[in-house]
Amino acid sequence: MNSKLKYKIKNNSSIKPFLISDKIFNSLEIIKNGTKELLLEEELIKKLIRSENTNKPLRIKLGFDPTSPDIHLGHIIVLDKLHQLQNLGHQVIFLVGDFTAIIGDPTGKNITRPLLTDEQINFNAQTYFSQISLILDIEKTKICYNSKWCNKLSAKDIIKLTSCYNVARMMERDDFTKRYKNGISISIHEFLYPLIQGYDSVALKSDLELGGVDQKFNLLIAREIQRNYFQEPQCTLTMPLLEGLDGIQKMSKSKDNYIGITEPSNIMFAKIMSISDSMMWRYYELILKYSLNTISNFKTEIIAGKNPRDFKIILAKKIVTRFHSKSAAKNALYDFIKRSKGEIPDNIPELEIHGAPFYIGNLLKKINLCPSISSALRMIEQRGIRVNGVIISDKNLQLNSGTFVLQVGKRKFIRVKLL
Repeated sequence: MNSKLKYKIKNNSSIKPFLISDKIFNSLEIIKNGTKELLLEEELIKKLIRSENTNKPLRIKLGFDPTSPDIHLGHIIVLDKLHQLQNLGHQVIFLVGDFTAIIGDPTGKNITRPLLTDEQINFNAQTYFSQISLILDIEKTKICYNSKWCNKLSAKDIIKLTSCYNVARMMERDDFTKRYKNGISISIHEFLYPLIQGYDSVALKSDLELGGVDQKFNLLIAREIQRNYFQEPQCTLTMPLLEGLDGIQKMSKSKDNYIGITEPSNIMFAKIMSISDSMMWRYYELILKYSLNTISNFKTEIIAGKNPRDFKIILAKKIVTRFHSKSAAKNALYDFIKRSKGEIPDNIPELEIHGAPFYIGNLLKKINLCPSISSALRMIEQRGIRVNGVIISDKNLQLNSGTFVLQVGKRKFIRVKLL
């Protein structure tokens, strides 16, 4: 039998120390490690004690709205924590927010998000499962869609749900407050998002919900919703956010500052090498889980004269190895060195296109190296387009039949055969 330990919740002098088992003490330390905030710790301890006494695992929820197809490194922080909880024996629930995706999470948005079609949502959702299997034990993961219960809500049900929260408290939300003060439109349906997310916790009888620190408002509303449906409120665990390639904003597909976990290994490697020297330590800490003491030692080595690039290469190799393989990381480094020297990499996508000749702008859009003809022409102005290694300055350049290597920026290459 486990020995009993005295436990005192930090920074709370009003709560007396109480006895918990070794198992719960160790579980709590694992749960809290690397997190931003646990609310409420005392409630979670009670849930863990009940779980231990009844041999019934906690139900732990993590929701992902399929608003884009790629899971990126920023998502890995919370997914890794979910995997730790899975290893502790609890039931983890990966919730696909196919219903909430229709509304769109207003968190951090300064405008109303455009509505997605069912086809877009379903396509994006299907890409998630193979990707989360790189982190979670998929056989032990319960996968749910919130459309299963949300589609059954009647108008009467929605009215009952909206009565659980008032407008004044909803307007405490920072992004709503800023938009209101700046005269920027807030659609009524955006108020429904945190309420529906809270109802998900009711439907799943969630004991603990995970999310990024920017999700705190939504997670706490769920506690209120559960109380109104006569359920024990869930605890919430928020995780730090990872900055994207720009080093400023959080990693996001919509901001195009992300590193997808299933991107080609050479692209992933090159993107990691593009982050700033100061920002790479965040990746060491949040993705590789290096201790602050170890990171401090690395910084000392740099002060002593070691090249920061060496540590960035180590970072890139370790991340690529995790999501691809050791050999892929080795080849990605070789590919990166060739690109750095201005050489054309060995392994690049190849296409065969009929209909030559093509204007350069039209071709770049057609093969998806640029999102539009206008963006392709801007890249030409900025000397960011190469054909067979030669910088292009002529916006009216036509390419006739033949094989060409097209390059946009430092990382995008395609070998195209025009017929």
